[in-house]
Amino acid sequence: MSVFDDVADDLRAEGDDLRAAVAPLPTELWRAMTPAEGWTTATTIAHLLWTDEVAVLAAGAHTPAGKEAWDAVVLEAIADPTGYVDARALEIGDLAPDALLARWDAARSALPEALRAVPAGQKMPWFGPPMSPTSMATARFMETWAHGLDVYDALVGAGALAALPEPTDRIRHVAHIGVRTRGFAFANNGLEAPVEDIRVELTAPSGESWTWGGEDAARRVSGSAYDFCRLVTQRVHRDDTDLVATGDDAERWLTIAQAFAGPAGGGREKA
Repeated sequence: MSVFDDVADDLRAEGDDLRAAVAPLPTELWRAMTPAEGWTTATTIAHLLWTDEVAVLAAGAHTPAGKEAWDAVVLEAIADPTGYVDARALEIGDLAPDALLARWDAARSALPEALRAVPAGQKMPWFGPPMSPTSMATARFMETWAHGLDVYDALVGAGALAALPEPTDRIRHVAHIGVRTRGFAFANNGLEAPVEDIRVELTAPSGESWTWGGEDAARRVSGSAYDFCRLVTQRVHRDDTDLVATGDDAERWLTIAQAFAGPAGGGREKA
């Protein structure tokens, strides 16, 4: 199995789990507020489906017609750079639940094939730097997982779920992005990224050990992969994690970690 196929399979499975959780919800729970300010369950699913749709357009930008469609999206984003994403989520989130699910199903089905159709060695355009199909699939996994946490939180709060779903080793994709975006997190906060390596040692949900960086690095981060993934997607406050940082640079990173593109996020309040 290729790396792309592995990520695509995990993306499908993560989306399947989230879909199964929201499909039977009564209409009022689709309007339940999530921890993301101003976003409901419906808004969150709308954001995921819209981003999948846009990723399909970006993947097709290697053709003349596809480039025209992608350029139209970019022009809309340029016209409203700070509000465009939220506006689309709020607009689509007004659809009836069945319509939301049908549209999300179509987008989720189309995305893997669109990514596979990108010419070998070619990157696809995006709102940030161009991305390879595998990187895009990984980013889509991260977003699906992180926004899924918001939905699950809302459903637990509303009594529709007894507890958050148990994490799976699929979150390795999120951890990988979290490590790879360390330099971005520093730059995004106007800080100079440390030159020295930072060793990352995480315990997967299965108990497996995941590591990045040199074994002899003096600066280190260790703890559960679940807490690390929640932190880099800004779904938990630093103080509410089990992560241990050795060295000032490592601790500074954990206070600003951000695996997603865009302005530095405010993160979550301390529990």
